[in-house]
Amino acid sequence: MQFDWSQLGPLLAIIHLLGIAAACHAILNTRTSQGAIAWAVSLATMPYLTLIPYLFLGRSKFAGYADARRLRNATLRSRARAPEWDELLSTGEWPVEELGARVIQTMAQLGGMPIVPGNSVRTLVNGEATFSAIFEAIEQAHHYVVVQFFIVHADTLGEMLKDTLIQCVARGVRAFFLYDSIGCFDLPASYVNALRAGGVVVHPFSTRRHFVNRFQLNFRNHRKIVVVDGERAFVGGHNVGVEYLGAKPPLSPWRDTHIEVRGPAVANIQFAFTEDWYWVTQELPDCEPPPVAPCDDNMFCLVMPTGPADRQETCSLIFVEAINAARQRLWITTPYLVLDEAVFSALRLAVLRGVDVRIMIPGRRDHYVVFEASTLYAFDAIRAGIRIFRYQPGFLHQKVLLIDDVAAVVGSANLDNRSFRLNFEIMVLTVHRGFAAEVETMLLRDFEQAVEIDRTEYRDARAWRKMTMHLARLFAPIL
Repeated sequence: MQFDWSQLGPLLAIIHLLGIAAACHAILNTRTSQGAIAWAVSLATMPYLTLIPYLFLGRSKFAGYADARRLRNATLRSRARAPEWDELLSTGEWPVEELGARVIQTMAQLGGMPIVPGNSVRTLVNGEATFSAIFEAIEQAHHYVVVQFFIVHADTLGEMLKDTLIQCVARGVRAFFLYDSIGCFDLPASYVNALRAGGVVVHPFSTRRHFVNRFQLNFRNHRKIVVVDGERAFVGGHNVGVEYLGAKPPLSPWRDTHIEVRGPAVANIQFAFTEDWYWVTQELPDCEPPPVAPCDDNMFCLVMPTGPADRQETCSLIFVEAINAARQRLWITTPYLVLDEAVFSALRLAVLRGVDVRIMIPGRRDHYVVFEASTLYAFDAIRAGIRIFRYQPGFLHQKVLLIDDVAAVVGSANLDNRSFRLNFEIMVLTVHRGFAAEVETMLLRDFEQAVEIDRTEYRDARAWRKMTMHLARLFAPIL
């Protein structure tokens, strides 16, 4: 059958019209001016190459989820005594002297949750400690378990998690399992079916409930949450796979950090899970957290769930506020360093006011484009006076921030645009000198195994490598 070339002109005209329409959509809806310009120019001039990528990657707002979130937040605020915030501040019952009333209030408003006292938090360094604690807690569950991960592999560790949850259900414990549909793209149906056959309630987190989100690869649920009986919660950087146990060269040994939280803050962590579950199922999970007695450690914890459904760029603003709060020291570890202008400006200002700003990044790469872009951002940071370290033994995946001697943030958010604007994340701010000292000790061990880099590494790089870095940085809005 011979192609009718007379149809080519109308087809090209239609593609260009669609490109112009998509460019207008990008201008109206893309959050940053840089992203809007990049999409608009490419869609208007090269629609043949960019229309399909824009369909999958172009949106920066997660339609529909925000309404569900606001609906459910009212319940949490009434339960968590948020209206008493100003009164408690004025009576000095909150850690206003440690971090500052303004910082705490701003972060609480950004995260949509109150800071609560009476908690106990401990670090879980690397995969063996993390999953040993998680499996132990699940095996001791009496009422319910909720589990949420971005990535779950059907390998040895994944099978252990599946068997542990099925055994829970067998002894009368309710189990709820939520996984990201894109992060777990290679999770076999047999794995999910086995969980369901064992009585575990399983759902994928997907964007497809609203048509405008149907084709999106963005808006991934990057949170890692485990809650047991409303008494213990686990949050951090680990997913479920043997690589997180350091059993997958060449990235091993894998360096990551989780935390175990006990106390009233567990209910707020579980609420973040409830938001996601409600989006997927339009039902609340049958696992209302019970009242929890305060712990003797009496740590103040602020749970901060963030995501593209937020009215503001919550994750980026939280990092900015945390950086601005530092007076003597700001130590950050992140696997990916793709800074937006607001966060980079805050880091530069911290250096200018005399803060010891250090950022630790991996010495090995797991994603080539992100690694090259991160390398260029690292050299920009060095020129601004920020000290950059590369972790040497294996791949560094932990997401930790230490503020002076008083506060630490641990969670799932990376220092990149994907966490700032495109992923659902969760972080926990702990205001407690004892816990800050524990995090300091942990990070000092990491810095001892890291190498500080300087400007010569970039200056001595070959021309093709410099070009690769600059090309990679062009993709920063979706990295």
